[in-house]
Order: sequence, then structure tokens, then C-alpha cells
Amino acid sequence: MAQREAALRLDEQWSRIRSGAAHAEPGERERLLGELISALREPARSDPECAARLGLRLGDLAARRFADGDRAGALSALEEGLRHAQQAAAHDPEYARWYARGLINQGVWLAWPLSDADRLPRHPLGAAAEEGPSPMERAAGERALDVTRSAVDVLAGLDPHDPVNQRGLAQAKVFLGDRLAELGLAEDAVAWAVDAERDFRRLLQVGPGPEEAQEAEDALAHIERQLELRLRFLDFESLVGLRADGLLPERLLPQAVLAARIQGVEPRRITAGLRLDGDRVAETLDTLPWLAVWRFDVRGPDGLWNVQGHPWHNAAEVTNRTAEEVATDLFRGFTESPDYPGPGAHWRIRVWWQEEGDPAGARFRLMIAPETPSDAPDTPDGTPS
Repeated sequence: MAQREAALRLDEQWSRIRSGAAHAEPGERERLLGELISALREPARSDPECAARLGLRLGDLAARRFADGDRAGALSALEEGLRHAQQAAAHDPEYARWYARGLINQGVWLAWPLSDADRLPRHPLGAAAEEGPSPMERAAGERALDVTRSAVDVLAGLDPHDPVNQRGLAQAKVFLGDRLAELGLAEDAVAWAVDAERDFRRLLQVGPGPEEAQEAEDALAHIERQLELRLRFLDFESLVGLRADGLLPERLLPQAVLAARIQGVEPRRITAGLRLDGDRVAETLDTLPWLAVWRFDVRGPDGLWNVQGHPWHNAAEVTNRTAEEVATDLFRGFTESPDYPGPGAHWRIRVWWQEEGDPAGARFRLMIAPETPSDAPDTPDGTPS
């Protein structure tokens, strides 16, 4: 009992330092955290509270290691912490929430190489990407997806009427959507993000406190940004499926219409597939521009592809035009320009929506080889990813 009480007193001291209520120099913080973890180990064998707090403090140690660039050490500490947290989770809803938070953090750190500096997917097209994740990174991403699903399951099993549990579950759904997007599962990522968005909007309707309201608003801003990105990578069938399942919010319908048209879907099919009024589809296409980004590459004698300069590496807003129509005009302009390398050359054109990225994400792509007739392209060499 004395050992347990001493460990909990140390934990209270650490909590004050961690929250900023008390000050300690970096060396003292590190010493105290190590002492606290050691003090909690023995009582954690039989005491749920000590086990839960040991899980938290090993999580704190993991965060420090991760900040120092030691991802392997961070994941090792977190793995140990999760074993203790899982042991305590069944004893108290608060401990279960701590366990779920640890699982979410584990997912974030496992999937870290799959996201860029803005925490957007490096390879949003999954297996279709020309330069996708390495097998080791993909395996880590799949493990991250599994543990994040586990966090959602833990939180979904708690009292659904408790606002704290509601917030925790909504946050976990956001993280699950992010993990799905990193593996190229854009349709599932959209579905979970929309589900999370609905949860946060419901939470805002019940009058949360200032801190909770700000947290919800920040989450909604993140979701909005991610949804706009993800819709750019969905094919028409995926858009139709999401619409049928009620997972395309009203504000995203104009972008869905635009996405379908850029792919070359006829307005009548868009109207029927997305269950919209024909006049609304026509108005969207006539008034909502999209940014076409294109790049021409010519292969040199050394076999390397050389990016062409302006105007063959450029961007422009266009309205009610498919990516193929944009590419057709560019194709003709290039073959009639002084920059055209001649019929004996290899060259290629790619057109993206909004920003240049992975070639697999181009809305249109075509390669010209010497044996290919130099006519305007008829069909895109590939499909939207």
C-alpha cells in the first residue's frame, strides 16, 4: 500500500509539471518521469489505477522519444504502455479512454512515414501510385489502421450518452479516416470522415464549453480539408456509392459534380448517378471552375525525362471541360509549337486537378512513342484513381 501511495504522489507531481502548473528543468523532468515509471511498475501488477497511469506515463516517455527522433524507441515504450492500459481498461471508463488514446497515438506514429509535413497522405492513391510506400511502410500503415480501428471499437463500447465518450469516438473516427487515406482507401476514408463530421456537429448543437467547442471546430476544419482532397481521387462509381449511402454532404455535391465531369462523365449520367436536378448540375458545371495543372516531359538521348518549360508546365482555371478536352488542346498546341521534338521522339503529357502530384493521380495521362500516330488523343491512358 505504501508503495502504491508513493507512486501516486509521484504521478500527481508529474501531472502538475506536465500540465504546466509546476516547473522543472528538462533534466529534472526526465529524471522524474523515469523514477515515476519505475515506481508504478510493481503496484501496476495488481492495481488497475496504477496500471492505467503506467500506460499513460510510458506514453509520455514515447512522446519524448518520438520528439527526439527515436521512432523505434517511442513505439517500443508505447507498446509496453498499451499492455498495461489494456489491463486496466475494463475497470473504469476513464481508463478505457486512456487506452483508446494510446492506440490512436500508436497508429499516428506507426503511419508517420505515410504522411507529409502537413499530415496529408504522401501516397493517396495506394497501390496505384507509381512511387508508393515501401513494403515495410505499408505494413506499418496497415498495423496503424488495425490499432486505430481498435480504438474506435473501445470508445464505441462505452456509454454513448456521455459527452466525453461522444467526443472521443468522433475524434477516433477522424484518425481512422486519416489512416485509411494514407493507404489509398479514399472511399472508406471519406465515409468515416463524414461520419465524424456529423458527430462533431451534433456535439456543437448541445452547447459544449469553450474548450470543447474549439476542439470540435478544429476537428471540423481538418475534416473539411481532408474531404476536399479525398474527393479528387474518387472515381464516379465511388461517388455514386457514397451518395446512395448518404455520405456526400450537401456542401460537397458541387465538388462531386465537378469530379465526375473532369473524369469525362456526361452530365446526364452525373444527374442520374448523384440523384440531382439536371439544371443544378448544368449550373454547377457552367459556374464552378477547376484548376487544370499540366506537364509535358520529353525523353532525351540519355533516356531521362526532361520537364518542358512554360507554357508546357503550367496551370489555368477552366470551366465545364473534361481533363481529356484540356489535354487535347494542349496536345495540338504542343505539336504545332517550336518545342515539339518531332515524330521520332518519346514524350508524354499529364493533367492534374488542382495540384501536380503522383502520376497515377493525373486526371489524364498519355505517352507518345515513335510508333504512335501523332494525332490528338482519343482516350486517357488510364483511369482516375
